[in-house]
Amino acid sequence: MRKTLAKASVRTALSLLFFAVIGTAVLASTFSLTHDLIVKTEEAAKLKLIMQVVPQSLFNNDILADTVTVEASKQLGTDHPTTAYRARLQGKPSAVVLEAIAPDGYSGRISLIIAIREDSSISGVRVVSHKETPGLGDYIEFARNRWISVFDGASHARYKEDDWNVKKDGGQFDYMAGATISPRAIIKAVHKALHYYEENRSRLFAPAAARPSANNGNRSGVQVQEVKE
Repeated sequence: MRKTLAKASVRTALSLLFFAVIGTAVLASTFSLTHDLIVKTEEAAKLKLIMQVVPQSLFNNDILADTVTVEASKQLGTDHPTTAYRARLQGKPSAVVLEAIAPDGYSGRISLIIAIREDSSISGVRVVSHKETPGLGDYIEFARNRWISVFDGASHARYKEDDWNVKKDGGQFDYMAGATISPRAIIKAVHKALHYYEENRSRLFAPAAARPSANNGNRSGVQVQEVKE
């Protein structure tokens, strides 16, 4: 009786092992077959979003390959390294796309990409993701409303420090009545990102050959990656 139970247990264990191996092999095979497609799809979606804030007239380089890794930054609201995409026209810097977080949205964090021209004027801003209240929060999405375009062309030359707020608070930026928390958060995040850019502009555009070593006092939090013209 014990031998019969033992054999049955062994058969069951072997069957489970067999199906586990087969399942793992199928998953691995599926991942291998779809990985390249997923990567290409993600790059296409990212490029589409970047093209909304950096017009083709501003660059002729491979903007997805010309990048720098930006360490976590209080000014950008990030708590982990992000990627900045650099636009160049005829080899000269023309704009950079930064990832930033507005941490104080109505329902939490609002993820943004912010394109800033070489002359420190904003080319465009887009909301990548958010959890704002449906209806009230939808208007920060470019696909649903053009409010986010208020940042196009904004700069410190155009707006003083106190101007970077909604008009209700004495600033220069419009907002939707009854929903001021989301725009307040985004305006603050964009303003901080603009300061970050102005303080790190030369390092953000530095060529790979000029990358500082770990021992020569690089405190900018910017690490140059592969550059492809």
